[in-house]
Amino acid sequence: MADVLKHHHARKRFGQNFLVDDFWIGKIAEAIHPVVGEKIVEIGPGQAALTKLLIEKTHHIDCVEIDRDLVSWLRKQFPPEELTIFEADALKFDWSEYCAGSKLRIVGNLPYNISSPLLFTLSTISQNVLDQHFMLQKEVVDRMVASPGGRDYGRLSVSLQRKYRMEKLFDVPPEAFNPAPKVTSSVVRMVPVEHPEPIDDFVFNRVVAASFSMRRKTLKNNLGRWISNEILIGVGIDPSARAETITLEQYVQLTKVVAEKGIEIPLPGEKRN
Repeated sequence: MADVLKHHHARKRFGQNFLVDDFWIGKIAEAIHPVVGEKIVEIGPGQAALTKLLIEKTHHIDCVEIDRDLVSWLRKQFPPEELTIFEADALKFDWSEYCAGSKLRIVGNLPYNISSPLLFTLSTISQNVLDQHFMLQKEVVDRMVASPGGRDYGRLSVSLQRKYRMEKLFDVPPEAFNPAPKVTSSVVRMVPVEHPEPIDDFVFNRVVAASFSMRRKTLKNNLGRWISNEILIGVGIDPSARAETITLEQYVQLTKVVAEKGIEIPLPGEKRN
C-alpha cells in the first residue's frame, strides 16, 4: 500500500477517496507518461500517492488542493522546487491566468461531486492544454466517450467531444481506494482538438442544453419554441428525432444557423427578461 497521511480522515464535503493501491497508482502514472520539462498540474493530490511518482519522473509539478490540512502536510513532504502548491478550490481557481502563455498537462483523481462542472470549467482553456488524464466515476467516463444513439450519450458527451478526443483507458475497482467508494472508477485521456470548427460557444451550449432538456421528448418538442422544423430539416435533422441520436456535427451546423438568425434560447429553468 502507498504511504498515507496518518490520522487524516477523508472528508465527504470534498468528495475525498484516496487511491492507495500501488498497482493502480503505477498504472495511472504509466498512462500519463510524464516527461521532464512539461508543465504538469495535479488537481487534488490528496495524500500524494500519484504526486510522488510524477515528481520522480519530472522533478517538479504544480498542484491545486482545497484541504488545508493536506496542504500543510504536502508542504512538509515536498520542497518548493519539487511541488508548487495552490491552496484553492479547483472550480474557483483562475485557470485562464494560470495557463497564460503555456501548455499544460492536467491530471487528477477528480471528486465525484464536482467532476462534471470542473470538466466544463477546464474546457474553456482547452487551447492551452496538451492533454488531461482524469480518474472519474465510471458512469461519468462512459457518458463522456459515448457515441450517438446510446443511452449514455448526452449533453456532457456532445459538449466535451467538441473540444476533446477522448479515450477510456481502464477501470479502477473500489478496493483500490480508502475509503472505498460504492462505485467503480475509470481513467480517461482527453486530448484537445487542435482546430475545432469555429462557432459561438455560448449559443452551442444553449442549443445542446435545450435539446437534452427532456430526453424522452423529440427535438420538435424541446426546441420548437425557438427553432422551426424548417431550420432543423435544413441542417439535416429530423424534427421527430430525439437529442441522443444527433451527431456533434449536426449540433455544430444547427448552432451556426441559430447564431446567424439571432435566435435566443434560454437555458432550462432560466427566467427570461
